[in-house]
Amino acid sequence: MTSGRGRRSAELERAADVTLDASRALLAVVARSLVGALEEVSLPQFRVLVLLATEGPLRSGVIAERMGIHASTFTRNADRLVAGGWVRRVDEPGTRLTVLIELTDAGHELVDRVTTHRREELAGILAGMTGDERAELVAALEAFARAAGGEPAAGELNALGM
Repeated sequence: MTSGRGRRSAELERAADVTLDASRALLAVVARSLVGALEEVSLPQFRVLVLLATEGPLRSGVIAERMGIHASTFTRNADRLVAGGWVRRVDEPGTRLTVLIELTDAGHELVDRVTTHRREELAGILAGMTGDERAELVAALEAFARAAGGEPAAGELNALGM
């Protein structure tokens, strides 16, 4: 007879295996959505564009901190992004001493294009599920995100160049 502990361990292992399979599928969606963008910017540069799209204009030091990199490293990335037309440097309103980095229209369009592609691919996958399966998935993913503690810290994605 299997003990409660052995059964729980088997359940956890099965859940971990299924979650690994799902994470690979999600990673494939992410990779496919980024293919075109990575012909234009690097993955770390795209992360900067997403950060700016999410939070709006930020000081270079704040961006470097959120990315988990040294400010001088970010300055070189910012120079490339400015040269590529993805971001621009602007004076912070009310002061000429502080410079902000903000997305250009081209930067917004690139982030929107990737996000739209990703959302459409996910919707296509989800369309292959029943309404009940989708509802169960939503509840499960919400629980998973809570258990995981939300978004990863900046430095956690650096190993992937993200």
